Formats: sequence, structure tokens, C-alpha cells
Amino acid sequence: MSEFNNVSVVREANVYFEGGVTSRTLLFPNGEKKTLGIMQPGEYTFNTTGAELMEILAGELELQIAGESGWRTVVGSEAFEVPANSSFTMKVTKLADYCCSFLG
Repeated sequence: MSEFNNVSVVREANVYFEGGVTSRTLLFPNGEKKTLGIMQPGEYTFNTTGAELMEILAGELELQIAGESGWRTVVGSEAFEVPANSSFTMKVTKLADYCCSFLG
């Protein structure tokens, strides 16, 4: 889906890692929440409280989810899930455009 309809957008930006990762929050009428953002090249670790689906719309990164032994490459048009109460580290190698869906 390239477009979301009938959503509210939180005006304030989410800014992480001194601007290396930025996003905007979308709120849907059914209570669903997503963020749309950009990640500059760099290494970033995020913690989760609820499960998340990360869709990489463009760009490239190396990913390691807590508990996994190795790194895997994720490129534009690919996605990955992160369990609740976990963490994941991304080494962004090419500017990445993403959509994060909060699953729980």
C-alpha cells in the first residue's frame, strides 16, 4: 500500500540518535498506530515493548534482533518482525525509508 487514507498525523516529529532517525506518527480510526520515517547511515539500537513490523521501503541495512546469532541484510521492499519486550540493532548502509507498524 503506497497511501494511507483517513488518518491523523501527530505534528511533532520523533527524533532519535541526534537526528539520525526521524519519523512521524500516524493514528488510524481503528486504534492502529504506525510511524513513517527515514534513517541516515549509522548504527541504531531500539527496544520494543510491543511487537513491531518494520517495512523497509527503500535503502539497505544490516539487522540483528536480540537473541539471533548473526546479522542479515534487509533491502527496500523487505520487512521484518521484532517480538515484544526485545531489541534490535540496525547498521544502515544506505539511507532507509521505513514504515513501522506497532502490533501489540
